Amino acid sequence: MLWGVILSPFIFVFTLVTLASFEFFGPLPTFDQLENPKNNLATEVISADSVVIGKFFIENRTSAKKEDVPQNFVNALLATEDIRFREHSGIDVRALLRAIYGVVSVKGQAGGASTITQQLAKMLFTKTPASGIDRVKQKLKEWVIAAKLERRYTKDEIMLMYLNRYDWVNNAVGIESAARVYFNKEPKNLNIQESAMLVGMLKNSALYNPNRRLELTQKRRDVVLYQMKKYDFISDTLYDSLTQLPIVLDFKKASHNEGLAPYFREYLRGEMKKWCSTKLKTDGTPYNLYTDGLKIYTTIDSRMQAFAEEAVAIHISSLQEDFFRHWDGYTNAPFPEDFDSTQVEQVMNLAIKRSVRYKRLKSQGKSKEEIDKIFDKKTEMKLFSWKGKIDTVLSPRDSILYSKYFLHSGMMSMEPSTGHVKAYVGGINYENFQYDHVTSGKRQVGSTFKPFLYSLAIQEGYSPCYQVPNVPVVFDKYKWRLEKDWTPKNSGSEELEGLTLTLKYGLANSINTVTAYIMKQFGPHAVVDLAKKIGIQSKILAVPSLCLGTFDLSVYEMVGAYSTFSNKGVWVEPIFVTKIEDKNGVVLDKFIPKSNEAMSEKTADVMVRLLQGVVDGVYSPSAKKRSGTGVRLRYKYGFTNEIGGKTGTTQNQSDGWFMGITPNLVTGVWTGCDDRSVHFRDIQYGQGANMALPIFAEYMQRVYADTINLGVLPLPFDISRSVDVKLDCDESVILIEEEF
Repeated sequence: MLWGVILSPFIFVFTLVTLASFEFFGPLPTFDQLENPKNNLATEVISADSVVIGKFFIENRTSAKKEDVPQNFVNALLATEDIRFREHSGIDVRALLRAIYGVVSVKGQAGGASTITQQLAKMLFTKTPASGIDRVKQKLKEWVIAAKLERRYTKDEIMLMYLNRYDWVNNAVGIESAARVYFNKEPKNLNIQESAMLVGMLKNSALYNPNRRLELTQKRRDVVLYQMKKYDFISDTLYDSLTQLPIVLDFKKASHNEGLAPYFREYLRGEMKKWCSTKLKTDGTPYNLYTDGLKIYTTIDSRMQAFAEEAVAIHISSLQEDFFRHWDGYTNAPFPEDFDSTQVEQVMNLAIKRSVRYKRLKSQGKSKEEIDKIFDKKTEMKLFSWKGKIDTVLSPRDSILYSKYFLHSGMMSMEPSTGHVKAYVGGINYENFQYDHVTSGKRQVGSTFKPFLYSLAIQEGYSPCYQVPNVPVVFDKYKWRLEKDWTPKNSGSEELEGLTLTLKYGLANSINTVTAYIMKQFGPHAVVDLAKKIGIQSKILAVPSLCLGTFDLSVYEMVGAYSTFSNKGVWVEPIFVTKIEDKNGVVLDKFIPKSNEAMSEKTADVMVRLLQGVVDGVYSPSAKKRSGTGVRLRYKYGFTNEIGGKTGTTQNQSDGWFMGITPNLVTGVWTGCDDRSVHFRDIQYGQGANMALPIFAEYMQRVYADTINLGVLPLPFDISRSVDVKLDCDESVILIEEEF
């Protein structure tokens, strides 16, 4: 009888567990589900130098491997959560009895009974119970599932599954993400106290969130350290010293809007969605960018990307101050002085209708009067500035006007021989300005397109020393099918009028009459044909004004086109991804860029030297001076290596460009305001040499300074001496003088 009383609870529990195993309390996972539990794995974006520069996720989770988890973390986990983990078979009977005794005795709770395996079972296969009875059923199922997991997996595999699945809050799911989010390091580099903090959060990550309750989290960390001392994982002395240390976070919350290369990652997201929609898994379903744990190996170099972002920030923040001062005191600022109130209102109304706020209000059924009232009502808001966010009270309408003042920039840098894009900066601040000025944005290219006209002339046998009279070139409206006669004019340099100038000097100084002369010799259709060969996909009308670059192209297109010069006449398609792997490391796709022979090697070599003239300056016997629009790379930034380039400035200084070429890098930069009507009033500030060239300079200075890591050396161009002979136009070297 006595034994019946003693054994009856155990028999009862055994019966319940047996019933649970036969799915009396609900379905259990199948063998396949146990072998392949469904988890949301983040897709990783990996740089060419093996740095994870971003993720696409629903849960920010990446599976760590056994070797990624340091022993001090394992010790902390076992000491705190399940010291008999390697001894039990999923259910720790000793701990269970201890917990039951603690509940029924006067001593109260005596510790938890859930093993790591049970916690894994709970995370993977059960839902939050709606009642106490449901919780009992759930616990029984957890026991059954835990036993099954123990039969299917090793202890290390179970531990890894648990650590890779746990949510440490703040978009940190799994130990890999947690280590990066809280300490900005890989898990293997966690020290003892950092491991102890993360293990402490396993009890309740929301409660022990160091960003909200640092003091409480530290107390919990110290409990973990005590457990480690208790079980001889650390000494008493080490325990005493570690508990005296504060928690030192290097918090990097995972966000699609933050981190390195946000514009690139957003562009990549769109491209990868297309890829996923066409690629099927073995089960016939398409890949999911956010849950399938893909690994995207990109061409981006994280160090060069950082240099590029830094270069943009340094120059544009300084140029922005010039812009504010430039427009200070003007009634219509930042709009042109000849704008009347009606024109200003038109521009502002269009900007309002494009805003997220307007679209949201419109979708809510608000009338025009209601929307206008909301946009005119002052409210608390945070505004972007280069010195940090500004807390202010402003109407949405005035905030849009404020945003009009800001200068933006797009920059891309690539290897001309491989097409590998190494740096991609789509704007100045992704959180506040999400429009991408590398691939999405297209702006008038101005004089940066002139080298391609010159290449036509060189290809057809014209010498760089060929002399062209600097006189107006008239395009007859009847012959060229224009509405009226068109005569392009030069920007400044009146003293050169009437002189005879070489092609070499004409390109170095961006003389419009020389370019117009070339256009008249070959016609716009030849230019359009060449544009297609050098990768220009945007539609270009075959009109004479092509010679001044009056059409819109993207930075992406222009960088690809300029690679033709550095790559011996062969255009190589810019690419961003080399391969894509699944979560198991199986290669799903590889990418090789397209290429096309756009011009002869000889022509490309000559053009390289002509583009060097833009930077070095070119002497004109008739003008009796040496000048070039890019010479400040020499006298201001101190470059001594071989560099070619071309500046570009469009009508009303709306766009400033600089295209720079070296033997191993081609880089394009655009700078301007989002609204073309907003710009500098004069060419001194608004020219490409002032708006865009400095970004190239700041970037290349940093690239060349990092010779140990990057290996991008300031090498000379590989050009034969025969080409150099043809470029000798009886020049004499005199003091360099900058002209525009």
